[in-house]
Amino acid sequence: MKRVILSMLAVSALVFSSCSSNEDSPISNVTAPTTYKFERNGNTTVSFSGQTTRIKMATELTSALKNPAKTEVELNGMFAHAEGNADFSDVDLNASGKSIRSKVAASTDFFAANTTDANLIKGKFDSWITEQVDVVYPNWAVNAVAGTAGKLEQNNGSARYINGKGVELNQIFGKGLIGALMSDQILNGYLSLAVLDAGTNIADNNAGTVAAGKDYTTMEHKWDEAYGYLYGTEVDAAVPVLGADSFLNKYLGKVETDADFAGIAKIVYDAFKLGRAAIVAKDYTLRNKQAEIIREKLSEVIAIRTVHYLQAGKTLLATDKAAAFHDLSEGLGFLYSLQFTRKPNSTSSYFTKAEIDGYLSDLLDTGNGLWEASTENTLDAISTKIAAKFNFVVAENVN
Repeated sequence: MKRVILSMLAVSALVFSSCSSNEDSPISNVTAPTTYKFERNGNTTVSFSGQTTRIKMATELTSALKNPAKTEVELNGMFAHAEGNADFSDVDLNASGKSIRSKVAASTDFFAANTTDANLIKGKFDSWITEQVDVVYPNWAVNAVAGTAGKLEQNNGSARYINGKGVELNQIFGKGLIGALMSDQILNGYLSLAVLDAGTNIADNNAGTVAAGKDYTTMEHKWDEAYGYLYGTEVDAAVPVLGADSFLNKYLGKVETDADFAGIAKIVYDAFKLGRAAIVAKDYTLRNKQAEIIREKLSEVIAIRTVHYLQAGKTLLATDKAAAFHDLSEGLGFLYSLQFTRKPNSTSSYFTKAEIDGYLSDLLDTGNGLWEASTENTLDAISTKIAAKFNFVVAENVN
């Protein structure tokens, strides 16, 4: 794995020589800036406020799922927010016309022509909200046992609130958004050629024609919106430090701190900078190469954390079921997110929806789900299949 990362670092070096795909403006060298800072006429051309808004909405919603005083109407309002509704504690979020649900499973490449799966996926998130309200909240003070929702205490005294299968629904929901919202929009939406090169985007970018009333070209903005779903809540998004939210940003940081995968955060950041610089330089071949790097590495992040949580939970099943179910619930959310990953230089995910649905069924549809004695073997089998597709070994995630 380390050898793979080192080779990718070489590909995504800050200075990259290439010939432009624009025959009229040959480019010999494209140099990325030190930080993600781009300007035109002294004004920043970087903007991703919509992405920041949705990350903040998702943060409030996942927190609200742990509040048994919330109603299904309130939670659904936060998920499918309508402009002006008082769904959030932040008045700016309430005033926004953005919503989380509208962008779940909504990428151009994967779902524009696949509304059947898009609706099923949105419906899955809806069902987790419904089950939390109808099943878990009423049993908030009940001691959970196999087949019965309720409270289960960890060895350290903290409580976890689970359904009858042992799943913390707030965790599978939150980690599922990492794939269905953030990753899908980055990898299969804003970095898509169908989005970057839509309409007159290439001609406008070549001519330096900015969007109406803006300082950026539409192509520049689309790339920045992808950037925003990863770094949009950073204090200084031009110089991200990671850990700024509880979604993809946090877990890129987690993977970075693992010695087996150290360097991955720099690869992603450098690819975003160089790809954006390539757009400014009108070098679309170089831009596309950076998009593929981002697809590969962010997909790896999801796979690495899936296996990490599945294995961490497995090791606790015999000694601390509540802690085990907590880790496994996070793992299930990451597992669900794997269907939104993207193989580089392809139009396909590393895992199909059917494969992921099958893995979830293997874990949850037999008897009492995570309570079952067969869970350990199933976790090992799934972990091995995931690791094999990403060329790392399960043992690298057990730390």
